[in-house]
Amino acid sequence: MRSIHTFVVLAYKESSFLEECIKSVLNQELKTEVVIATSTPNSYIDDLAKKYNLKIKVNNGKKGIGADFEFALGCVNSELVTIVHQDDIYDYNYAYDVINAYKNNKKNKPIIVFTDYYEIKGKEYKKVYSSINLRIKRFLLFPIRFHILGKYKFFKRWVIRFGNAISCPAVTFVSHNIKHPVFDFNLKCNVDWEAWERLSKLDGSFIFVNKIDMGHRIYSESTTSDIIRQNIRTKEDYKVYLRFWPKWFASLLTKIYKNSEKSNEKDK
Repeated sequence: MRSIHTFVVLAYKESSFLEECIKSVLNQELKTEVVIATSTPNSYIDDLAKKYNLKIKVNNGKKGIGADFEFALGCVNSELVTIVHQDDIYDYNYAYDVINAYKNNKKNKPIIVFTDYYEIKGKEYKKVYSSINLRIKRFLLFPIRFHILGKYKFFKRWVIRFGNAISCPAVTFVSHNIKHPVFDFNLKCNVDWEAWERLSKLDGSFIFVNKIDMGHRIYSESTTSDIIRQNIRTKEDYKVYLRFWPKWFASLLTKIYKNSEKSNEKDK
């Protein structure tokens, strides 16, 4: 029988945050399915899977962030799929709020359902509920607090035309309303932003749950921080901005957006 929702935990190598992440998706008010997906199988992941009685899905195909995300979407048979980043945590109400929003908005053909989030930063991993970046993203997301507006192409694109206001780990995909492949295998950083841009052109809604239901961890050893230091993100930012703007304005926005990257280094 097809389940309504599955958390697919993307495990990579031996993250010290993986167990905390697993606990958070198992400790939900509304219990749903949980599986682990990995392209780097090892004894560490195996031991955690055994400890929490979880199945492991191994990606033996194409490698890379986009390929791993695509594998995670396709390795389970659920109406709703949340791709869980191993460094992040999900609050008690996440699954309940997302599933409830999906059920209440079925007539608007949801494509993705996503929540607000807080940042986990600093050496002590403090929960940060307000920052410049978060305030900007919440401003961009404001129109689609009204779910009726989330079905219009203008508003779906509004929330991503000035920057990526949608946090990837906060997103749940409605599997039967999306087209595969969802992710570009050639990108290293803006895999999610580029996907939102393409999904925004589909018939259907972006459903924003205006609740802070999960935590995104920002730290200097993360993949995102490493990509920023290599200047890969800036190049990919420009490519995505060109989907919305002429070259001169895309270049200007790329420079402005680059300043926000500094927040990934403020945990040292």
